[in-house]
Amino acid sequence: MAVTRIPMNNTGNEAEDLQAKLEMSTAEIGLSVRTTNCLEEKGIFTVQDLLNCTREDLLGISNFGEKTLDEVYAALEGIDFFRTSRQPR
Repeated sequence: MAVTRIPMNNTGNEAEDLQAKLEMSTAEIGLSVRTTNCLEEKGIFTVQDLLNCTREDLLGISNFGEKTLDEVYAALEGIDFFRTSRQPR
């Protein structure tokens, strides 16, 4: 029987990296000030807050349209959070 070994230090680092990304503020991921302000007015301050929102939640924010949504998706992809339909190749 083959045994798969995962170095413990790598697993811990990946978990720490993920947690650090989730705790980043929306301002830190490259969003415009306008977009950041729109999100913060609705209580969305971190990447984790943002990932908990649906597309409809975001489009329901005042002054938040498709272009702003595209900006958010691009910023999330920049820190390796991809939508199911846009996984990296």
